[in-house]
Amino acid sequence: MLRLASATPRLASRCYGHGRSMIRSFMSTQALSSPEEEAQMILILGKPGGGKGTISGKILKDFPRVHHVSTGDLLRQHVREETELGQKAKEYMDSGSLVPDNLMIDLVMTDASRYIEDSKALLLDGFPRNIQQAKALEEVAHIDYVVNLDVPTETIVERIADRWIHPSSGRVYSYSYKPPKTFGLDDETGEPLVQRDDDKPESVRARLAAYDEVTAPLVEFYNQKGVLKTFTGTESDVLYLRVKKWLDDHNF
Repeated sequence: MLRLASATPRLASRCYGHGRSMIRSFMSTQALSSPEEEAQMILILGKPGGGKGTISGKILKDFPRVHHVSTGDLLRQHVREETELGQKAKEYMDSGSLVPDNLMIDLVMTDASRYIEDSKALLLDGFPRNIQQAKALEEVAHIDYVVNLDVPTETIVERIADRWIHPSSGRVYSYSYKPPKTFGLDDETGEPLVQRDDDKPESVRARLAAYDEVTAPLVEFYNQKGVLKTFTGTESDVLYLRVKKWLDDHNF
């Protein structure tokens, strides 16, 4: 739900026009009359390769009122369109620096503002990634539901290490569920398939360990707020049935 703090009825968000940036504060002295009028926010946490994209897609399909907010896509869009936020972000990117958290939050809230006003639910993808970002976002908006996908590391290692690509086209194969017709060769060109360095088991394990280190405090942060539910398993289709039931049980 978009609000500044649970103890107050104030809602704050940032809005940006085509010219200079503007800050708009929404003040309300009354609670919303029904749950349908509230703009809710859901966040999905999960290791890279753990099925987060698959689960997100199923949520968007089964809950039509949900708007997907991808910070990566938003960032690229603003840079491409040379908006004020995009120009600021590009300065950091060109210098090799990370885009600051407050600027990323502005990007999210700019995109979300029109959906908030229509009482749409928002599905956050890619932000917040760490405890600092979560605390910064909390100053602007509360997260109502956090889905934490707990897929075993070795399951993910097997999935990703099983992935081979055709460099020229980007076609992706998996020997466990989408194998090429001829071992090691692209179906259309017959050219050799390769495995990216990032997909090799040792690289995957290192990446997942780094994710766990950064995300553990984030999981605890939302767990303490009572909005997080962890779903453990190895199959996305099975996990999603439990995720959907949890959201349905909470009238999402």
